[in-house]
Amino acid sequence: MSESDPFDEIVAAETDRDPDLAVIEAGSRTLRTGGGPQQADVPARPEDPEVDKALREVEAELATRWGETKLEPSVSRISALMDVLGEPQRSYPSIHITGTNGKTSTARMIEALLGAFELRTGRYTSPHVQSITERISLDGAPISAERFIETYEDIKPYIEMVDAQQEYRLSFFEVLTGMAYAAFADAPVDVAVVEVGMGGSWDATNVIDGDVAVVTPIDLDHTDRLGETPAAIATEKAGIVKQDATVILAQQPVDAAQVLLKKAVEVDATVAREGLEFGVVARQVAVGGQLLTLRGLGGEYEEVYLPLHGPYQAHNAAVALAAVEAFFGVGSQRPERLDIDTVRKAFAAVSSPGRLEVVRRSPTVVLDAAHNPAGARATAEAIGEAFDFSRLIGVVGASGDKNVRGLLEAFEPIFAEVVVTQNSSHRAMDADELAAIAVEVFGDERVQVEPRLPDALEAAITLSEEEGEFAGGGVLVTGSVITVGEARLLLGRG
Repeated sequence: MSESDPFDEIVAAETDRDPDLAVIEAGSRTLRTGGGPQQADVPARPEDPEVDKALREVEAELATRWGETKLEPSVSRISALMDVLGEPQRSYPSIHITGTNGKTSTARMIEALLGAFELRTGRYTSPHVQSITERISLDGAPISAERFIETYEDIKPYIEMVDAQQEYRLSFFEVLTGMAYAAFADAPVDVAVVEVGMGGSWDATNVIDGDVAVVTPIDLDHTDRLGETPAAIATEKAGIVKQDATVILAQQPVDAAQVLLKKAVEVDATVAREGLEFGVVARQVAVGGQLLTLRGLGGEYEEVYLPLHGPYQAHNAAVALAAVEAFFGVGSQRPERLDIDTVRKAFAAVSSPGRLEVVRRSPTVVLDAAHNPAGARATAEAIGEAFDFSRLIGVVGASGDKNVRGLLEAFEPIFAEVVVTQNSSHRAMDADELAAIAVEVFGDERVQVEPRLPDALEAAITLSEEEGEFAGGGVLVTGSVITVGEARLLLGRG
């Protein structure tokens, strides 16, 4: 790139800006303008023994494939599957979501908004909290176990055909992605809301041409696969930005923003940036959530109640609103905002299981699936704002491939004590190994080890009550989506 390149000049001129607003002007077009159905909760196992047996057989077959942490950076296999299935992913428009944190909550908000405007939606997210069927939703609810099984059986011959032709068999995530795209076409849906599994360019979901590409905040995660800087990670995630798409950018680190906007210029994409074209104007804590004023692409939306806690969820809401406005052409084809009563209805109905979810009172037990330092910092801030705990006990079970020290350091200021444990996943970090790191962060006197999650929950509840019944003790279960899902079952929420 030459020294006189306009993009470089713009970047150089903007590097001293507030990082929260430093989304670099890169010569791309920008959008400027002068409640849905109740989300279903996490499904339990099927009550019908025969259906449950059939679902377990499908799960067992899927488990024989490469897991979600074993990747071969290519979309060749999923492309081959889409080809033999007749390209089902091209039969509906889609909104594609990548980023490091907030993808699932943002996807659920987008889904609720689209549903409130009477569109039939399909949503594909990962990982699941309790049931594999959560990953594929139609009309705001996970598909039934029967439909999940039927979808798998329908495409199984095509999966086997592709397996026989490829160097490697389709992975667990690739098969589920194929199932989701087939189920959406079969429904059929008016729009699909698709969350990237990891990265962007070579993620299995990236065989769609997202009319709207959403990038939630980028931070360091999966550094061994995606890169060790926000810019390197953004390079991979920018792969979902397609020709002539609309890109909705959450607040980003400056170097990540540079990469994303440069990609938008290259493919002539339209860009809307949080803090410039849209954002959170005001927020205040309310009972069970928060009350927001959001600035969208078409104007302001006042008195929007969101039944989720934390500043980060307010930012997710702003991103979701902008994405849906862009999908409907607000800011380009139409200048006016969306119907505000419909927007309020949609946000009021949003749920996000396992994200600062209260599952018990006396003492209060909160579940949150934070699994990296950035997510943990956001959770710690939200806990301090939304709950008045005088003594908070952490239950942490993490995966061995995560930045566990950074996770624990983020929680150290808010945990009086921490009970370290492990979930049933083969990826789980050994409880004693986790405890050794926890002792370095918290000190020996603040760490208790309970390898079994039921014992860890019981110990944490006991510790939270040490100051008496009315002392305001609480428990936060965190560290992994799997830990949260298993705790949810143990505490009777599934």
